Amino acid sequence: MIRSLRWKGAAFTVPFQLGFVFLYLLPIGYAVYESLFTEKQSGLGLGGATTEFVGLDNYSQGLTDSAFMNSILRVVLFACVQIPFMLLISLLLALFLDALTSRVASRFRILLLVPYMIPGVVAAIVWVNLYSPDVGPLTPIGKALGFDWNFFAPSMVWPSIGNLLTWHGIGYNMVIIYSALQGVPRELFEAARLDGASELRIARSIKIPFVRGALVLTGLLSIIQMLQIFNEPALFRNITPQTVSDSFTPIMIIYNQAFNAGNYNYAAALSVLLALILGVASFLFYRLTSKEAD
Repeated sequence: MIRSLRWKGAAFTVPFQLGFVFLYLLPIGYAVYESLFTEKQSGLGLGGATTEFVGLDNYSQGLTDSAFMNSILRVVLFACVQIPFMLLISLLLALFLDALTSRVASRFRILLLVPYMIPGVVAAIVWVNLYSPDVGPLTPIGKALGFDWNFFAPSMVWPSIGNLLTWHGIGYNMVIIYSALQGVPRELFEAARLDGASELRIARSIKIPFVRGALVLTGLLSIIQMLQIFNEPALFRNITPQTVSDSFTPIMIIYNQAFNAGNYNYAAALSVLLALILGVASFLFYRLTSKEAD
């Protein structure tokens, strides 16, 4: 009977297992397989293309591709600024909600989640129009205040994208941190108040250490998302192609190699390299933050 219950319980995981195999493992395996080949044209390129096994040549080409490596460095430097800033705002909002009553907090929580409920492409289109000097309201407001800003200028592209990503992501990260705050024993707060601790001291000495795990989780998810950024720079490229090139981010390079240049094998190799870089970055971030927690 116990064995039968175990099999019945395992049966509930079958849809997930099938989805994981067909939507993750098989595509990854196929990408690895495709990355080991390349298409070569015979003669002067007028003949038919032949597929040849090249082993790790595509990977060595990717590692020496200056455009690809520079795009990764560009996104990493941006992530080092944007992610801590976004998580700081999310933490402050979570602490603010935790200080409110449950009814008021639930209303504010829904309001702060609205940006995250908007699809990323739609949010990017909305902000691109807000940034537009022709139809957006931000440029006239800036001129009225004495600021002559151009959100599509080379020096403003990353801040503009960062503002968009922060606006879109703080609600999701705030909910995770706020949920972790709800697990903190309330009697700790009462004991600290009886000892004369201020609310700021309680937040710094009790609340923030208790949500360290949530901060690590949100930081890890943000790193994974940041290295795969595509929608926002692609839309900005339509507005200002002279500022945002087709090699602005790693995913944009992979997309152009696959769908514009038709070099699927090289694009597959770059995808595998990016996945490996993501795995290494996530592992290092987790190890460093785990040591700090210890």
